[in-house]
Amino acid sequence: MNIAVIGTGYVGLVSGTCLAERGNRISCIDIDREKVARMQGGEIPIYEPGLEALFHRNTERGRLHFTTDMATPIREAEIIMLALPTPPSGNGSADLSHILQVAGDLGKAIQSYKVIANKSTVPVGTAERLRKIIAKEANADFDVVSNPEFLREGFAVTDFMNPDRILIGTSSARADRIMRRLYKPYVAQVEQLISMDEKSAELAKYAANAFLASKITFMNELANYAERVGANVDHIRLALGADERIGKRFLRAGIGFGGSCLPKDVKALLESGRESHFDFKMLSAVAAINAQQRIALVDKITKHFGGAISKLKIAVWGLAFKPNTDDIREAPALYVIKKLLEYGAEVVAYDPVAMKNAKEQLGDRIDYAKDMYEALQGADALLIATEWSAFSTPDFSRIKNAMKKPLLFDGRNIYDTAEMKDLGFTYYSIGRKAGLN
Repeated sequence: MNIAVIGTGYVGLVSGTCLAERGNRISCIDIDREKVARMQGGEIPIYEPGLEALFHRNTERGRLHFTTDMATPIREAEIIMLALPTPPSGNGSADLSHILQVAGDLGKAIQSYKVIANKSTVPVGTAERLRKIIAKEANADFDVVSNPEFLREGFAVTDFMNPDRILIGTSSARADRIMRRLYKPYVAQVEQLISMDEKSAELAKYAANAFLASKITFMNELANYAERVGANVDHIRLALGADERIGKRFLRAGIGFGGSCLPKDVKALLESGRESHFDFKMLSAVAAINAQQRIALVDKITKHFGGAISKLKIAVWGLAFKPNTDDIREAPALYVIKKLLEYGAEVVAYDPVAMKNAKEQLGDRIDYAKDMYEALQGADALLIATEWSAFSTPDFSRIKNAMKKPLLFDGRNIYDTAEMKDLGFTYYSIGRKAGLN
């Protein structure tokens, strides 16, 4: 099929590349000329495992193209996918300016029947808004479909190529048939293609992320209580995960959730509720608890040092909001670092792939190490903010020799408390009794 993907951010680039891998002809459209030129030259603007090989294979075979011109791809496409940013506005609601602007342009551009599939995360009722805007200018039939993405950063290629479900939100039988034809090669069972109305598909996307955020937050609350009463949240996680009604995933306690989806979508759903005179009380608590959880380790650090951490050197391992991505949006590490700087501490950080993005936000307010061990030289404490695999089995003797004292604050519960005590570390984690020496 011939498909135009408008927007080459994370969702647009991964979607376009993976659609090309199944033999479709994809034109990825973006207004950023410099970015388009880089992609035309073979440069991938994001870090995502598995994407590079697909990107080069499909560009070399002529199935994946990049352009700033919208007219020709739109004219030739059977499906037009919208993968545009919907960042939070000042009050937390989704900013739809990008997608609404493109909708106006589409109305002038389409000359024959098109399926316009929106993959952007948007409030309930956006499909109808798009339909009205496009219809004002359109001289041809079209259908707007809500087709939300469920891509995990770090696993996006796998998620797209082997999805657990694909939502097709449309009231048009014609559009539904076209979308099912597009996605049939990606599913093992037809039941994975779930058709519904547009509003339900829009809300289902927010519901999924809000539920995951709530699940994470519940475990963090439970961890904080477990720590207070002397229980171990890791043991509790195993007990909960064994219950098939609950499941094993998203039960790990830590310093909160970040990224481009969960924080933004929780806020957007809260604001959408307010606009409809509905109060999501549980989600209000989720947002408030997560804001505090992100800096939980800072409280442990200040308490350990008796409240005075000015001039102390704190090494931070991990800047991305999760491993296997260079995305630092809403990363807990950034909140931790900014709070440490407020207290006058000196921070030196290391991350395997997110250093460039972090520098753009933090600048020279902190130091950046060439590797994980360089960050430890002369450090008063080590704080782990992202559970990169490279941090899971380090050389502990090298860590001890580099630091002033073997003091570690683990925001992702990577290590075993008893083992850390045996190794001679003073070790703090989340929801587990501190291993003090």
